[in-house]
Amino acid sequence: MSGRSDRGSVSVEVTILAPAFLSLIVLAGVAGRTAIAAEAIDSAAHHAARAASISRDADSAEAAARRAAREQLDWSGLSCTGAPAVTFTGSVEGRPATFDDAFDSAVGESSAVTVRVTCTVSFTDLNLPAIPGMPTRRTVTAAFTSPLDRYRSRP
Repeated sequence: MSGRSDRGSVSVEVTILAPAFLSLIVLAGVAGRTAIAAEAIDSAAHHAARAASISRDADSAEAAARRAAREQLDWSGLSCTGAPAVTFTGSVEGRPATFDDAFDSAVGESSAVTVRVTCTVSFTDLNLPAIPGMPTRRTVTAAFTSPLDRYRSRP
């Protein structure tokens, strides 16, 4: 038996490994919150595009899409740092078009509307200053395209 003692080695190991372990837990929190935010934003974009596509005109479609996105984000409990950004585009016969042009397309033409929802999620409550270089927020974006009924009358 050697005369060396291992006393105190656990304390040294804990002192060295504790910050790495805590950093790993915080990183898991960031990854989890990002995944939840991505799912919520994807769902909000889907609901917003569907609400827009069943509207009769572009103005009411935009209002319905904004309302649907907000309601879905509220339901999911996602809190954006500011109001979520909602943008609108369209397509007619597979060609890019404005949102208004999609609603102004002729009966029988295939047209679709795309709604993009963007939200910035904050991680400041996860105590990230303890980990240098970690972001304090992340912007999450999702888009969904929904077709307009090609045989309904247009205004």
